[in-house]
Amino acid sequence: MLAALAGTIEVAPPFFRHSRQRGTGYELDAIAAVVLGGTSLAGGKGRIFGTLIGALILGFLNNGLNLMGVSSYYQMIVKAVVILLAVLVDNKSSK
Repeated sequence: MLAALAGTIEVAPPFFRHSRQRGTGYELDAIAAVVLGGTSLAGGKGRIFGTLIGALILGFLNNGLNLMGVSSYYQMIVKAVVILLAVLVDNKSSK
């Protein structure tokens, strides 16, 4: 069913289509929100409330970086550093 819908959208007139690059970078945001929310990348249980808090933190971070005029490339680097720090803290706390 979804494949048929995707095929229909693919052959639709150009004014119905969007760029294929539209969702680029959202996977990093999703991982960062989950990791900031306390879910371990090594496995384990996560909580929805923690993920919501992680998403809020990430939203504040994105908004602040946008207001400061930071380039999107550097924003991705900052998010990657935040993920690394969260993973390091998780590794230290699990030992």
